[in-house]
Amino acid sequence: MRNGTVVKKTLFPSPNPKVELYEIIYISEGLRVKGLLAEPVKKGNYDGFLYLRGGIKGVGMVRPARIAQFASNGFIVFAPYYRGNLGGEGNEDFAGDDRKDATAGFQLLQNYSRVRDNRIHVFGFSRGGVMALFVGISHNDVTSVVTWGGVSDMFLTYQERSDLRRMMKRVIGGSPNKFPTRYEWRTPLYELELLQAPVLIIHGEKDENVSVEHAYRLEKRLKELGKDVTSYYFNEFTHYFPPKKNRELVSMLCTWMKNQ
Repeated sequence: MRNGTVVKKTLFPSPNPKVELYEIIYISEGLRVKGLLAEPVKKGNYDGFLYLRGGIKGVGMVRPARIAQFASNGFIVFAPYYRGNLGGEGNEDFAGDDRKDATAGFQLLQNYSRVRDNRIHVFGFSRGGVMALFVGISHNDVTSVVTWGGVSDMFLTYQERSDLRRMMKRVIGGSPNKFPTRYEWRTPLYELELLQAPVLIIHGEKDENVSVEHAYRLEKRLKELGKDVTSYYFNEFTHYFPPKKNRELVSMLCTWMKNQ
């Protein structure tokens, strides 16, 4: 079966009466991977929205309320769990082969009957920032890319996050000193020439999970290449924004997406 083919669609409890949720099993490189789909109850076609989570395995798992929040702003949202999670096949490898789960999710939205033709946005949070950029790099028909508190440089993640080094060495196969090409392959900064979509960057300057340096490096490289980039930095916030500001930014970024 082709990447993005839906194998099973099961109704999932929704926190919002105006949004329907479904757990999806879909095909990614021959694997059956799971994810969550949210769509407005109101009839009609909408822009697609690929939501790419952060973390790994149980950490940073897709939250139904977050997916429903974006769908309530007028999008068909699909959020892959990534391979090996919640009963899906395969093993997650931190923006390695599991990035194919993101591109297959993009293809799922391309084929979804309620998604407007050629109108699919890609959003990445935390580690999902790397995934979102790679989807934009591999598909020149992405409408826009948003990275919120997003990773852009896997070398920098290894350097900054001593608590993640054991996991990264296990999943990636070693340290950046021993296997620099494996970290370079997972770092989209080296391939941004291929990115066509406009990019929106949101980052808290007090972020200790993903330092703001990731955003600075991404913005700098995009500007060097003459790409369309808009950045919002918040000096008072960390990796997680207060609920009121979060809602304001969701509204803002959804409006920005629709205007692309």
